[in-house]
Amino acid sequence: MWIYLVVFLAAFAVDTIPVFAPPAWVLLIFLVVKFHLNPWATVLIGVAGSTLGRYVLTTYIPKVGSKIINRREDRNLRYIGSKLGQAAWPAAIFIFLYTLTPLSTTALFTAAAIARITAWHILPPFFLGRLFTDGVMVYSGKYASGNLSGLLHGQVSWKTIITLVAGFLVIGIFLFVDWRHLLEKHKLRFNFNILKR
Repeated sequence: MWIYLVVFLAAFAVDTIPVFAPPAWVLLIFLVVKFHLNPWATVLIGVAGSTLGRYVLTTYIPKVGSKIINRREDRNLRYIGSKLGQAAWPAAIFIFLYTLTPLSTTALFTAAAIARITAWHILPPFFLGRLFTDGVMVYSGKYASGNLSGLLHGQVSWKTIITLVAGFLVIGIFLFVDWRHLLEKHKLRFNFNILKR
């Protein structure tokens, strides 16, 4: 079906961009809800598109990185990349766990690309982590939107309310937990000021 090609291309496009772009899971939720797509197929195809997009990002970033990144930031990215390249299994585990957070993987892939790490060392754990994360987000978003629609049309039940609250709770955890603070300092902190001013 043609709409699954749109799913692939949308996920691919946002993950080839080296600057802030909407996360692919937001587009996947929109497409699942708007076109009544199979969530399993959408997640699998979308994550494949995201993975290919990140691969493309790693191929062109080294060529343009020196032109758009200052020398100090280039050294920082090379340092992160060298740490990722030192040990394959710890790096793969780190990438998998990092991908489970809602933090942007753009910096991770930019650092790996500038340090000239082989993309095939980071793509499999990225793919697996994104399958899980995007799957949770797409299912949460689908159920939340479906139950919100039912709630607006007067179809209220305890299942509707519980599912709606659970869906918003999962999305809220991803959006409002200060993940960097949690990963660096091992302390849970919330940040409700997420919109750019």
